[in-house]
Amino acid sequence: MPESHARRRHALRSSLRERELDAMLVTDLLNIRYLTGFTGSNAALLVHAADDPDAEGGTVFCTDGRYLAQSEDQVPELERVIERASDLALAGRVAAERARYRRVGFESGHVTVDARDALDDAAGAAELVRAPGLVEQLRLVKDEDEIDALRMACAAADRALAELIEHGGLRAGRTELEVARDLEARMRDHGAAGPSFDTIVAAGPNSAVPHHRPDDSVLAAGDFVKMDFGALVDGYHSDMTRTAVLGEPADWQRELYQLVLAAQAAGRAAVQVGADVREVDAAAREVITEAGYGERFLHGLGHGVGLEIHEAPTLSQRGAGRIAERMAVTVEPGVYLTGRGGVRIEDTLVVRPSTPELLTLTTRELVAV
Repeated sequence: MPESHARRRHALRSSLRERELDAMLVTDLLNIRYLTGFTGSNAALLVHAADDPDAEGGTVFCTDGRYLAQSEDQVPELERVIERASDLALAGRVAAERARYRRVGFESGHVTVDARDALDDAAGAAELVRAPGLVEQLRLVKDEDEIDALRMACAAADRALAELIEHGGLRAGRTELEVARDLEARMRDHGAAGPSFDTIVAAGPNSAVPHHRPDDSVLAAGDFVKMDFGALVDGYHSDMTRTAVLGEPADWQRELYQLVLAAQAAGRAAVQVGADVREVDAAAREVITEAGYGERFLHGLGHGVGLEIHEAPTLSQRGAGRIAERMAVTVEPGVYLTGRGGVRIEDTLVVRPSTPELLTLTTRELVAV
């Protein structure tokens, strides 16, 4: 993906010039990975705003000696500096080349007050300017390499759930923890580096808790079993929720499930280029509210996914912004009846010019196991 990383740095340069910044000091490791492909635990990046190739000094990458070989492999095209205090080393570069670096942005959302003081001292006469969210703004819209990674992560989760059910892993008598560990192991078997987040398996009354942590509760016949899980592939996260029933569903379970299914379909249909994120949330929420369960939909409709499991945009009543092509988002309405059970249905999808591309392909129909 070196070409993708170069394109992303080029886009960042354009943002810097718009803000009359000479350069940007990037210290958040996820943003460094996005811009370079580096996956180590210590690094900093100095991106100059001049629209020249990286090979001519547009970007300087710094890490420590532990990652000498790894950085040669992952970041071969950039000038590299090897220093333990990577951020201070690049701030020192700013001070040493005062004529080139007068106003330098920094990631104020990721830098502590004490770290800011140290950077100011190291940068000398250069002005350090708060520039929060510049890289995150670029990350809102995914390129096709990122979408490929998300697609593989979703496929690993789909296959793991299908295998779990096919081999009898979702059955009465198992504990929530056993099912969660089984599901995570199967995702690894299908190419995941690990789960995207702590897997949720919630059975019976626990399914009415939106983010229940799986425990030794035993699955029983007649239970709703809510499973919220995802796979991590090449640093990208998938996110999917499915709710099944152990045995023949009761009438109230069928009715509740069909309500959430209808709300989820309305939410997915509303994910269109240019749509306000609050309108997308409202499309699903109105279905649930009209059925009399509005107070039982306890969270926003969805969120962005990518290098983090929760990214912008936020699809909620308090969200801000509009949907853009190639954003990757979740749509996950839920209704939770305390003491009885709850249903959530969630998919990861990519915004396309007409119909969104679904990345999670497991059936959304009610599955009775």
